[in-house]
Amino acid sequence: MAADKIFVAGHRGMVGSAINRALSSQTSCTIVTRTRAELDLTDQAAVRKFFREERPAQVYLAAAKVGGIYANNSLPAEFIYSNLMIETNVIHEAWSSGVKRLLFLGSSCIYPKFADQPMKEEALLSGQLEPTNEPYALAKIAGIKLCESYNRQYGQDGVDYRSIMPTNLYGLGDNYHPEYSHVVPALIRRIHEAKMKGLSDVIIWGTGKPRREFLNVDDMAEASIFVMNMPKTQYDSFIEPMRSHLNAGFGSDVSIRDLAELIKKIVGFAGDLTFDSSKPDGAPRKLLDSSRLRSAGWSPKVPIEEGLSLAYQDFLLREGV
Repeated sequence: MAADKIFVAGHRGMVGSAINRALSSQTSCTIVTRTRAELDLTDQAAVRKFFREERPAQVYLAAAKVGGIYANNSLPAEFIYSNLMIETNVIHEAWSSGVKRLLFLGSSCIYPKFADQPMKEEALLSGQLEPTNEPYALAKIAGIKLCESYNRQYGQDGVDYRSIMPTNLYGLGDNYHPEYSHVVPALIRRIHEAKMKGLSDVIIWGTGKPRREFLNVDDMAEASIFVMNMPKTQYDSFIEPMRSHLNAGFGSDVSIRDLAELIKKIVGFAGDLTFDSSKPDGAPRKLLDSSRLRSAGWSPKVPIEEGLSLAYQDFLLREGV
């Protein structure tokens, strides 16, 4: 689908920057971006002004407040407020300014804690959410429902707002904050710092038993562009009016213990890994069923060990090591 202007919301985040890189290499269209300092997406008036001035034809809504278990537990009000405000403002003002095609990026945490594995799109709203990230998950569910609602009410006018649900992401541009990062960047930082300090062991939250699926962010960027530009008849063949999202995952999972051991190997840490079972594990398993998206022609390309090695090199570069 051709577009004169493409707005990538959240272009400095890990996912947004990957989409920006991929679009820059694949299209001659004008890519519009704004930093947080230039445009506060939680400010409705500012977002309205931006859309009325720029008039993009497509929007990738990758902007979000994100973090791992500790961040979600510590900042629940910030997570639900910021994400609800961002998606509400962007989706509504995109519609108000005439944007016909928008892609909302969600999260696999939208599914119930004990959903059948692998998790199909139909599992949405079928059970209780994981308590540690419920506020974030609810905001992401609201984003899906916003897209569905605008399609249902304004689809006859050409509005086509889509949603893609990625599994756990990692890769270039990740957030390595000591407290608020996701599991892969958190493990990379902690294991690297233990190596540099000559420590004998690294303590990791939880039992190490939960299993997680990890997708490289550049694969996710390709999936996003693929879904955005999928012919409407093809996209509509995979969805229903009240289930309008598609999963994007790697296709297999790994235990947190095995993930930590792999990162330990990549970093070159010679000490031990100690798991603190007094800390929360989160959901026991999170593996997406991405068969619908795969059947449409998309598949991931980056093996996890290769992706983690690239992520570690990116961490070293960003830390100036």
